[in-house]
Amino acid sequence: MNHSEPPPVVALRAAGMVFGNGVRALAPTDLAIGAGEFVSLIGPSGCGKSTLLKLVAQLHEPTDGRIAWWGRDVRRVGEAGRRLAFVFQDPTLMPWADVATNVRLPLDLARVPRGEASERVVAALRQVGLADRHAERPHRLSGGMRMRVSIARALVTDPDLLLMDEPFGALDEFTRNRLDEDLLALAADRQLTTLFVTHSIGEAAFLSSRVLVMAAAPGRIVAEYRIEQPPHDAATRLDERYAEHCRCLSRLLHEASGGVGGRA
Repeated sequence: MNHSEPPPVVALRAAGMVFGNGVRALAPTDLAIGAGEFVSLIGPSGCGKSTLLKLVAQLHEPTDGRIAWWGRDVRRVGEAGRRLAFVFQDPTLMPWADVATNVRLPLDLARVPRGEASERVVAALRQVGLADRHAERPHRLSGGMRMRVSIARALVTDPDLLLMDEPFGALDEFTRNRLDEDLLALAADRQLTTLFVTHSIGEAAFLSSRVLVMAAAPGRIVAEYRIEQPPHDAATRLDERYAEHCRCLSRLLHEASGGVGGRA
């Protein structure tokens, strides 16, 4: 690597994972993600997508190899310019608390002064289009709005690396498409580096600058697909280049799956 270039935001060096029962969830994997990239992981169920994501999120420790964030070890993550946030598939909101309190939770845990925390909550809710819903309870919001709250809760920590585990999978297609468009705008505005797990080929083709295709038994990356196309917006899905990206990814996913459906 050219020493004048910044290190990758995250780099896996032969990093793998064996669960306590002896099952290898992820084969030793090499992967580098540069600043500003939007990288998606696709593959059959059980192929290690979420395991890889959780290794990057520090929710698991690799049993093989090592991981570096911004060229440093885990103890340096969390400093300004080296923060990460995780968005789960389920919004996991506190049902008894209003939207603002849910979004403020990580700041409360970090003991950020209330005045500063409130300002950051307002800014995060504005970015996800929910500034006027700060006093609502989660049960009064649609599924898409609840996911926006979850994203705001991640943004309020001012992350540089955003990790998302199939966050829009349970939503209808119209809502999902709209959130995909909003997510790209947020990533560009915040200059986020994003690692995104999805089962949707169309979503991966729309969002990503690079798509990694995974296979199972053991989990491993078997293909990389780079996407260069005009700015992603609603019209992108009508572009023939987008359709070709979907066809290519569908073929790669079929090959990775061996033509056999995975276990849910």
